[in-house]
Amino acid sequence: MILITGGAGYIGSHTLIELNNAGYDFVVYDNLSNSSKESIKRVEKIINKNISFEEGDIRNKETLKSVFTRYNIDSVIHFAGLKAVGESVAKPLEYYDNNVVGTITLLEVMKEFNCKKIVFSSSATVYGDPHTTPIKEDFPTGATTNPYGRTKYFIEEILKDLYISDNEFKIVILRYFNPVGAHESGTIGEDPNGIPNNLMPFISQVAVGKREFLSVFGGDYDTFDGTGVRDYIHVVDLAYGHVKAIDYLNVSENIKQPIIVNLGTGKGYSVLDMVKAFEKSSGKKVAYKIVDRRIGDIATCYSDPSFAKKILNWEAKKTIEDMCIDTWRWQSNNPNGYENSLEEKEEGRWE
Repeated sequence: MILITGGAGYIGSHTLIELNNAGYDFVVYDNLSNSSKESIKRVEKIINKNISFEEGDIRNKETLKSVFTRYNIDSVIHFAGLKAVGESVAKPLEYYDNNVVGTITLLEVMKEFNCKKIVFSSSATVYGDPHTTPIKEDFPTGATTNPYGRTKYFIEEILKDLYISDNEFKIVILRYFNPVGAHESGTIGEDPNGIPNNLMPFISQVAVGKREFLSVFGGDYDTFDGTGVRDYIHVVDLAYGHVKAIDYLNVSENIKQPIIVNLGTGKGYSVLDMVKAFEKSSGKKVAYKIVDRRIGDIATCYSDPSFAKKILNWEAKKTIEDMCIDTWRWQSNNPNGYENSLEEKEEGRWE
């Protein structure tokens, strides 16, 4: 059985569906600080199966031990973590406590229960401002531009040190680029608390009338249109990458070190590219204003995903059009995210 920390969140909830499709059993562990129990209920409807859910914080060792005692957990997919770049600059101690201390606590409990397979949800932010693109896994890391990125970098280093101390551990580190989109059902998607930190929820909230305009952070970057360029990857493709990582851990015997893999498409799109693609897919106009750069952001970041194909037999399949269509389906069906259920909408209790 797989323990999914942060499994009620955006990427976690989509991964549950892909794991179920692949025949894996799992238990979700989440403190619901930036997620909703409603996402679990909706995944249950999609897969037509009850999901084992335990509410708890990764920093709480006793709660974690209780879960390991009650379930026969042989591997962990570790999503749980605070993840907003701007917020991390304002609240670094919260980020180090939650992300780094929480992961150490989780690893201690795993070791105590002889659970030694882990897939870690890392980020392309560990590369900092790369010297060139596309970004390969052997590029230097550590010169991160914000505390969020540093937490991911520190955890990667902790996992490498853990392996050196105990090479029974099998570790895959997945460095995500920019997840977007939603499940094709339109019933689960990205539902951030408060003002979104990621681009697509912001664009879709403007399109649905929830926000007046999109703030584009910086129009003077050294890119073809002056806005930041990123490697946007459909969340369903990303979720499937975790299935392939678990498959890899289960079949590989002699893993000599933590395996580090970029999950991206290898294509870079600007903020304005994404705005135009979304307008085309949704038929809605997206008003935007160019504002000051955001602290900690960089100009260009996109991946070389060839190693993922080689070692995990994984590659992104979905297009920018898929990302926009699926985001719009989710947002237009759920203008307030998980706050109001689809059933209430169907019964006419809210517009």
